[in-house]
Amino acid sequence: MKLAFSTLGVPGMPPRDVVRLAATCGYDGVELRAHPEEPVHPGISAAQRAAVALEFADAGVTVLAVAGYAQVAAAGPDEPVLAELAELVRLAGDLGAPYVRVFPGGGERPAEEADAAAARRLGSIAPLATDTGVRVLLETHDSHRRAQDAVRVLGPVGHRSVGALWDLLHTWLGGEQPAVSLPALAPHLGYVQVKDVASAEDTAPLPLGAGVLPLGACVRALSRAGWDGWLSWEYEKRWHPRSAGFPQLAAAGAEYLRGLLAAAPRAT
Repeated sequence: MKLAFSTLGVPGMPPRDVVRLAATCGYDGVELRAHPEEPVHPGISAAQRAAVALEFADAGVTVLAVAGYAQVAAAGPDEPVLAELAELVRLAGDLGAPYVRVFPGGGERPAEEADAAAARRLGSIAPLATDTGVRVLLETHDSHRRAQDAVRVLGPVGHRSVGALWDLLHTWLGGEQPAVSLPALAPHLGYVQVKDVASAEDTAPLPLGAGVLPLGACVRALSRAGWDGWLSWEYEKRWHPRSAGFPQLAAAGAEYLRGLLAAAPRAT
């Protein structure tokens, strides 16, 4: 498996410094948070996109994903959501990123309505994603935090350019253990976000291994299944500014994950 981290842990950090941090601390790739307050987002120019792509390519670091904020299950008309999805897909294509992250965002809508809207919108964007060489991944989050919730959307879509991003925190908060989440997500899985927290009530980010999330069980399940994709550490510094700085934790986090990988049983 390859390792990445999210720029949610380094709010506002210039791409050159992000690349340097990844290369220095042993990460193979980076998730770029695509928000207007960040250096990389859909509003940047073609020249800026090319410069970012070159920074990463020169260092041998992959832009793993464009982490967008489109809410595919949200109430309202489809057109604004589809326009946002198209912008994210094109940005990912320009950066050479294989994935785009989107949220469910179903809120208090009845599950059947939210599922239908999400499936319709994801199905609509799938041809553009295919043409661009990108997969759009629905994160296990908010209204669809469990694997079984995400699969209610992804099954009906049934398109190879649409898949799942497994956020371990949210499946755990939804009461799912990795041994339950993985079999459901496996046919759709793009990559996995890992993190650690003190409890379900206190979700401020901690160094990997310092909290209660079943990181070892997650890695063991993936390894037993023969999965060889990406683990990405999403350290939520942006939402918890008093937490320790990510750059000081990054190298130890990569070492911790490699230790879990080394100890995990392999598929036979």
